[in-house]
Amino acid sequence: MKTYKLYLLRHGLTEANLKGYYAGNRTDLPLCPEGKKMLSDIKNEGELPDIQKLYTSPLLRARQSAEILYPGFEAENIEELTEYDFGDFEGKTAEQLEKNPDYKDWTSGKNPATPGGEDYTDFVKRLALGLNHIVRDMMNEGITTGAVVMHGGAIMMLLSACAVPRKAPVEWTCDPGRGFAVRITPSLYYSSGVIEVFEAI
Repeated sequence: MKTYKLYLLRHGLTEANLKGYYAGNRTDLPLCPEGKKMLSDIKNEGELPDIQKLYTSPLLRARQSAEILYPGFEAENIEELTEYDFGDFEGKTAEQLEKNPDYKDWTSGKNPATPGGEDYTDFVKRLALGLNHIVRDMMNEGITTGAVVMHGGAIMMLLSACAVPRKAPVEWTCDPGRGFAVRITPSLYYSSGVIEVFEAI
């Protein structure tokens, strides 16, 4: 049976990563110089898989990463694959929020949404819609190998919801410019929404 390979890659470093503050889909940050260099080094090492089509989150940090990792490809933006909406926590560090009771409820899992932000269930649903868009596009276009540059938190939540082997979100953490290779078998995907992780990148 025909299968499809999709590589989920995390975008490069931004100022928010270096300074440790929350930057979701409300903050359209560029890559920082360190992030650009790190991705260029990965590209020059020649370890990236060959692909037929490139997809990306529409946020600048993802689009810039896609251009560095796969120059010459015109990436298709997938709106549903933007990062989580941190609401009132956007732009703040964990240290700044540590005494905030709403923050404690959110980090402990008591509350699935940040104040003014996104519910985790809604987040996962839209990520699944983004994945479905890519899968349908690959099948319709006869593309068997693709890559998507997206956000670390989005990769974690998407794989924890859809992938086998089953793992908690934190176990799907990856470094900037790295990620996971997934295999999509149409019969399994359309019957249960399941994709298979077969390699770390």
